[in-house]
Amino acid sequence: MARMKPPPKVALLVETSNSYARDLLHGVRAWVREHGPWSIRLSEQGRGAAVPAWLRRWDGDGVIARVENAEIARGLRATGLPVIDVSAALPQLVFPRVATHAAGAARLAARHLADLGLKRFAYCGYHGVHWSRQRGDAFAAAVQAGGGTCTRYEPPPGPVDDEIGAMAAWLQRLPRPVGVLAAIDLRGQQVLAACRLAGLAVPDEVAVIGVHNDELLCDLCDPPLSSVIPNARRAGYVAAGLLAKAMAGKRLPVVLHAVEPLGVASRQSTDVGAVADAKIAGVVRFMRQQAAVGANIGDVLRAVPMARTALERRFKAVLGTTPHAHLRKLRMARVQELLVTTNLPVSEIAAATGFENPEYLSVMFRRECGTSPREFRARHRG
Repeated sequence: MARMKPPPKVALLVETSNSYARDLLHGVRAWVREHGPWSIRLSEQGRGAAVPAWLRRWDGDGVIARVENAEIARGLRATGLPVIDVSAALPQLVFPRVATHAAGAARLAARHLADLGLKRFAYCGYHGVHWSRQRGDAFAAAVQAGGGTCTRYEPPPGPVDDEIGAMAAWLQRLPRPVGVLAAIDLRGQQVLAACRLAGLAVPDEVAVIGVHNDELLCDLCDPPLSSVIPNARRAGYVAAGLLAKAMAGKRLPVVLHAVEPLGVASRQSTDVGAVADAKIAGVVRFMRQQAAVGANIGDVLRAVPMARTALERRFKAVLGTTPHAHLRKLRMARVQELLVTTNLPVSEIAAATGFENPEYLSVMFRRECGTSPREFRARHRG
């Protein structure tokens, strides 16, 4: 009787200290549940930590790793094992890489801020960090394509003893109101602290959005931080599938597999209509708060009393679209977020977002997104 082949032994060199990395691991787990089993080794380590000593003598079959620097890359290459990189830290590709689509995240942030009526934008990233520079370039390009202007935070040369102070000085020099994209949520938290130090009102003078939607960190910010929602679970799922092919002997091209982000989680740091028309600013604020639960134009007019024709005309002049189209876009964005980030059935999502029934949601979703809710969920989730 033939002996069963043992499951592949896979090392996961992924930190568990932030939500993006934990969601990567959820995505790997989802792939293993569908296609496994794997024998997985996951050890506690910080982001950017050196390759663990045990890996050099480990009798394994493959690795999924956050390759944060050249030292980690060299250590992994020395093992001779198939490796999938799930970090965007290195400018050059050493292994097949799965990461968030930088331009997609930047475009979502730029669109979110522009929808507030903002015309001036800024980017606060990290000096000398590849993915931060990439994200900033894409944000500037998106802003300029929409007719806006973009400024970047440039740290003063040499060691910075008080970076929050340096950020505060930079923010004070910016023309306002301004929309600021922070490279990640942690940077967004620092931008908010700098606004407090500079005496700048958030979101009225400075609207701030981060990337990665670490819900705990975002909710601990003051005010709570809006953030671009990545699809880290999908990234983990794709990485696991690629590693399985490599462990089966397939030669993989060393290319980037870019995963589109899901949307924007809007919180108080961007809860503003940064437009001169105070009435339309109130309309925008109400829409952002209530569109996801099914608010309609009648609800808008009751919350911000004005003639319907005046609403249509003034809204179009400020934001370049109709109130109805803007409500529909916000509502569909919430549906997309729930489809990918929860396990709620479509019927419950329809009820939560104010649709009369799931059939009507499906019709509207296909009209707006070109696919059904179930197909969208299957394509974007691991």
